[in-house]
Amino acid sequence: MPNIDKLLDETQERMDKALAVMKHEFQAVRTGKASPALVEGISVEYYGSTVRLKDIASITAPEPRLLVIQPWDQNAVKEIEKAILGSDIGISPVSDGRVIRLPIPELSEERRKDMVRLVHKRAEEGRVEVRNVRRDANEAAKKAEKASELTEDDLKVMLDDIQELTNDYVELINKAMEAKEKELMDI
Repeated sequence: MPNIDKLLDETQERMDKALAVMKHEFQAVRTGKASPALVEGISVEYYGSTVRLKDIASITAPEPRLLVIQPWDQNAVKEIEKAILGSDIGISPVSDGRVIRLPIPELSEERRKDMVRLVHKRAEEGRVEVRNVRRDANEAAKKAEKASELTEDDLKVMLDDIQELTNDYVELINKAMEAKEKELMDI
């Protein structure tokens, strides 16, 4: 039975990761408020290699509607500006040669609805990942039963526990999606 407890722990750990990835993706969805997560993953060409913006600059939100990007190397300012313009965030950078400012504009109603659709899509991807974890755990439990590591009754209990865990994580995903949707639609 200790192997089976380990299976539940691993399943919960994988579902935690799926939830964390989805929440991180939600942070990158623009709500009209400044969040460093909005730009930290942007790829920048830097001395011949591609790096993430957060690896070559500090990103702060000193005001609710402003991001400030301060590169550690002043030679990277132009490349960072180019990368921001080439990204899909739809914000024009303002630079003084040392610091890049990103004023976050208000979102139009249409853009808010687009963002809500994106949040729904990301939430569905999270739910699919949780269901994939459930499928893998169910298969592992059934293999354990075939290998006589589990009785038929224990298998039924295990499958019920896995399904309960799945339901809990799907509910957490739905709550996070609803909270992000409310955040997006609040003006």
